[in-house]
Amino acid sequence: MERTIISLESGLKRRLDQRAKEAGLPMAEVVREAVSEYLNKPAPASSRREHFRSLLKKTAGTWKNGDGLAWQLKLRAEWDR
Repeated sequence: MERTIISLESGLKRRLDQRAKEAGLPMAEVVREAVSEYLNKPAPASSRREHFRSLLKKTAGTWKNGDGLAWQLKLRAEWDR
């Protein structure tokens, strides 16, 4: 196991100490668990991007009423009236 030093804001450090005390664990173990959980989650930007791509695939070709852009422009023009 490797050691590392991190700097925490005092409020965050107090909350971390409290969480460790409540769990009956050393603070280092609580930090290891939190880092492990964080690293096992998909990266936020990546998951949003994949979700967006999935939605695009699922909805591709669903508009069947002609030129979608022309329809949008016509509809938005009504807002200016």
